[in-house]
Amino acid sequence: MKTVLLIPFAALLITLILGVPIAFSLAFAGILGVWLITGNPAMILSMLGMTTFTSYANFILTTIPMFILMAFLSASSGLAEDLYDAASKWLSHIRGGLGIGTVFACMIFGAMSGAAVACASVMTSIALPNMRRLGYSEVFSVGAIGVGSVLDILIPPSVMFIVYGIATETSIGKLLIAGIGPGLVLGVFLIAVVMIWVRIRPQDAPPAQKVSWSVRWQSLWRIWPSMGLILIVLGLLYTGIVTPTEVGAIGAFMAGVIGIATRRLKWNGAVTAFRNAVRTTAMIFMIIIGATMLGYFMALSRVPQTVIIAVQEMHLNRYVVIVGIAVAYFVISMFMDELPLMLLTLQITFPLVMELGFDPVWFGVFNMMLVSMGLVFPPVGMIAFVVSATGKVDLATVYKGTTVFMFAIVATTIILIIFPQIALWLPSTMH
Repeated sequence: MKTVLLIPFAALLITLILGVPIAFSLAFAGILGVWLITGNPAMILSMLGMTTFTSYANFILTTIPMFILMAFLSASSGLAEDLYDAASKWLSHIRGGLGIGTVFACMIFGAMSGAAVACASVMTSIALPNMRRLGYSEVFSVGAIGVGSVLDILIPPSVMFIVYGIATETSIGKLLIAGIGPGLVLGVFLIAVVMIWVRIRPQDAPPAQKVSWSVRWQSLWRIWPSMGLILIVLGLLYTGIVTPTEVGAIGAFMAGVIGIATRRLKWNGAVTAFRNAVRTTAMIFMIIIGATMLGYFMALSRVPQTVIIAVQEMHLNRYVVIVGIAVAYFVISMFMDELPLMLLTLQITFPLVMELGFDPVWFGVFNMMLVSMGLVFPPVGMIAFVVSATGKVDLATVYKGTTVFMFAIVATTIILIIFPQIALWLPSTMH
């Protein structure tokens, strides 16, 4: 029986190595596992039909395309460019100010975008040319942009939190709000890394530049539409006046209206935004279907229950288990994208941590921190690939920069374990 259980996971690994798309790899492993256990073709055909339907027939899934569309419309409307311009001008008097400005811009743009990869692409195209022009080193620049983009996973709205909430039946509203505290802490640590870096290696950042107060105030005037959009989205999520799906629709609509009102959203930009939103949504839904098929195999094989019993018999401290999960995530994230990684591992880790008495909302935030490491760490860091391709920078250079800045993610994760209320306090005040 143990050999039978290993065959589907071996098949998953082989198909991934061969370059088969992750959604089809997950689906193939699930179908193979069910066939090995049941030997019933009729059950497999029934699973294929039911999985495809049930994976899409969840109304809450409409939240995903809305938040993704909001991100791409915000980018096409030039809102990210305004945010970066304001942040860089207000921080130009500090050595490394553009690095700090990039972190601030990523943090604020994260409140208009639920996709870290989209943020990485947009911020690379905006920030990197300016940092190059002023003499910042490539390693420092791409490191700040790459890891700064990770803030999009934590700052609401976040597509990853939505998928986690659906997969674990956890309140999506509370999950989205729970990411604010850790997102701010991560932002502070990233700024600290910038300050330490430029102190140790001042040659990587040029001397501070003076910008007049009139120019600074003028840059703030251009970001008021963005700030209004952010306040409305966060306010609606926190108060619960409308559902997360409705918040996503309102956010996407407002991003489009702002772009039209400021005459910066052109027809081509709008078409591109919709096309990218459809493509990204289709990719996410296909991965959800594949992961659900693998989930059928996991349920039939009782792998999660077996893991829980094995851990209980070891009589380990629950925080030792959490550290073990973190190490396992870190290793697997080197070879798998963040979304399939989360959907695959949750089927084992979520029942385990619930059995150990952890809060599902806290574990959601903890999960995002672990997933974010894989986005910027070699050899398969999706954000690193995006920064490299968009900025035409050697991938090894990107990894050098992101590896240094990743200490901020590690520090935030440790703080989150020690002080879980950083994630849980805001959700506890919601009604």
